Amino acid sequence: MKTILNRILILIIVLTSCNTFAQNDHFVENGVIEFEKKSNMYALITKKIKGETDSYYQAAFESYKKNNPQFKTVKSTLSFSKNKSLYKWVETNQSANNNAWIADDAMANLKNVIATDLDTQTSITQKNIYDDLYLVKDSLRKIDWKITDETREIAGYECRRANAIILDSLYVVAYYTIQIPFSGGPESFTGLPGTILGLAMPHENMTWFATKVTEIPVSEKDLAPPVKGKPTNNKELNKTLLEALKDWGKWAKKTLLAYSL
Repeated sequence: MKTILNRILILIIVLTSCNTFAQNDHFVENGVIEFEKKSNMYALITKKIKGETDSYYQAAFESYKKNNPQFKTVKSTLSFSKNKSLYKWVETNQSANNNAWIADDAMANLKNVIATDLDTQTSITQKNIYDDLYLVKDSLRKIDWKITDETREIAGYECRRANAIILDSLYVVAYYTIQIPFSGGPESFTGLPGTILGLAMPHENMTWFATKVTEIPVSEKDLAPPVKGKPTNNKELNKTLLEALKDWGKWAKKTLLAYSL
């Protein structure tokens, strides 16, 4: 009798272990990821007015701080299925106060809509640049990621850190999870062995972090790329921007960087 009970106990332990392993080994193949982008506006404005001697700038900054929180938060979603995704912004979460001229920052205000196809290694990005709408069709950016041993949990998923330099000088930190095999993430970031759930640009005072992952079927319609905008590619858009920004002085470099993402 004792032997039978021991065998039953062992069987229960084995079955429980197998069930736990199966749960931990689950991979999300399709769904919707909700992101929050946070921009440290106080830090961005401090950099913006550095070197300005007119007291008007400091007065405008103080007024902004009285009416706005330090961090500007906007929400976005990444819908994905198999090797396709659509990244877009939620339009209901920006207060009017955040539109003060002193806080006008191209990177903080980005509202790109990005359709990514990993099979063809291409993307279609709708960019609104000072009221001009562009439809940028090009190959995916090649990013030389350096994967580290650092890990952290984001939205319930264990993520590993990777670092990279893009656009010659922009330092990026990403956290990706292999539990979601899709090799994409927020904005135009791809190329890691899993989905990016956390993204930071420390020198730009900005972060993107997933707050929720919902595993649901995603239809082709929900992944349809944007169609409105003047057709162009990254090289041609860069030429257009360089011409438009040639008289912008110190503001030109950062603005060009933002619209090149």
